[in-house]
Amino acid sequence: MNKPPLFPGFDGLMTLSRREGVDIRPTLLRVLTDLYVQANAHSKDEEMQFIELTSRLIDHVDDATRASVRARLSIYPGTPAIVLRRLGVQPVPADQPAPRAPDIAAAAAAAVPAAVKAVGDPRLRRTSDLSMQPNDAAEINDMFFRANSRERASILQTLQDTPLRPSARIPAIRAARAIEILQMAAFAADVENFTLEIGEALILPARIAAQVVEDPGGEPLACAARALNMPNAIFQQVLLFLRPDFGSSVHVVYRLSRLYDRLSERSALIMLAAWRGSTLAATRAKYRPGLYDDGRNRDRPLPAQNRPAAALPGAGVALPRSGSKGSIR
Repeated sequence: MNKPPLFPGFDGLMTLSRREGVDIRPTLLRVLTDLYVQANAHSKDEEMQFIELTSRLIDHVDDATRASVRARLSIYPGTPAIVLRRLGVQPVPADQPAPRAPDIAAAAAAAVPAAVKAVGDPRLRRTSDLSMQPNDAAEINDMFFRANSRERASILQTLQDTPLRPSARIPAIRAARAIEILQMAAFAADVENFTLEIGEALILPARIAAQVVEDPGGEPLACAARALNMPNAIFQQVLLFLRPDFGSSVHVVYRLSRLYDRLSERSALIMLAAWRGSTLAATRAKYRPGLYDDGRNRDRPLPAQNRPAAALPGAGVALPRSGSKGSIR
């Protein structure tokens, strides 16, 4: 009995890609790579089929697609050496461990704002979690979005040990449905629907959801995905397909993937609480209750108006006219 091919229907898609006006070869190479790295091991036939198919695509795709595929296959232990050489990657011998990225510098912890450090002080811990006030949430939110990549990583690590109360977990059924929709939107590079689903799944306003998805660093997107308990493989797919500025950079994809592996669910849910609380603080500031003397301090004094003088008694009564002889006419 013949074993079904690893990539069924691929020849038909290749025929479609050669038609005028339709070029789906970059998408085919991305999907082909993603399917290959999802399995832990491959048979000899599957490896040969992968080599044959990728060899027909690597030289006919753009640089951004080639860079994203190189990022995925360079860290996958089962990538064939022939494919690595075609991508310009030097294969690592089996007996030599793959090089690891340097650890985050300890000096980055000094860049974490003092407010977060004070909250994370073990001496200030309580037996029960502390509710996050809207003003504190707004401060943490602004602090996080103003920080650079290293500072954000330190902030997220510090939040894990804080006594702040995180948001409630997203229900598993709702999270699974959201992850499926987000994955499809990412494959289609549909940022608008991706942002809409993030906002609905995490109960965030449109402004905050757009800020999370469009952030150039990518750390807020990692927090949102971890709050939904998104699998690591799907999060990497989101990085590769959703936004070209992420998928085309090997450094960004590797950095965010490593951050996502280390990011705890508690830190992500605390950030989610901060996003929600900052919205509440902005709403309260917009609809500030008025005091009884606000109108007195705000209104301008009216100029004095000249009132007409009071008329004398009988001033409006006409006197009868008399003739020369004093008789009334």
